[in-house]
Amino acid sequence: MNESTSTAARERLEALVGEWTMEAGPPGGPPWPGEARVTFEWLEGAPLLIERWHVDMPEAPDGIAVIGCDGMSDTYYQLYTDDRDVQRIYEMSLTDGVWKLWRDGEPFSQRFTGKFSEDGTTINGHWEIAEDGKTWETDFDLTYTKVR
Repeated sequence: MNESTSTAARERLEALVGEWTMEAGPPGGPPWPGEARVTFEWLEGAPLLIERWHVDMPEAPDGIAVIGCDGMSDTYYQLYTDDRDVQRIYEMSLTDGVWKLWRDGEPFSQRFTGKFSEDGTTINGHWEIAEDGKTWETDFDLTYTKVR
């Protein structure tokens, strides 16, 4: 295989691989009840990362996403679907210990920013929402803690 931008992009995704707990809550408030887990693993035989999550809270959806990158542009995409039958495509970046996801469109725009801890075992972040597509406000805080 020839060395390309995609090799480095795929290597950066290794930071996500594993099993994580998730703790979410309103901005600055206490965490919501229930346990939440997410796993990231490589799809066998392909340079795609599969994300699966389960949340023990009826209001929060379980789901799956596929993360991949454009082979030459170093640009990531996440194809998202959940048990509410919601499907979305997010653009994504993962550089210098900062993970970002974003999408503009109906019924609202969203973005996530998460920062990895120095040892890579925690990601502290938050989701933001813009119902009008312009005015951003924090939707909820989200912390990932690596289990294995």
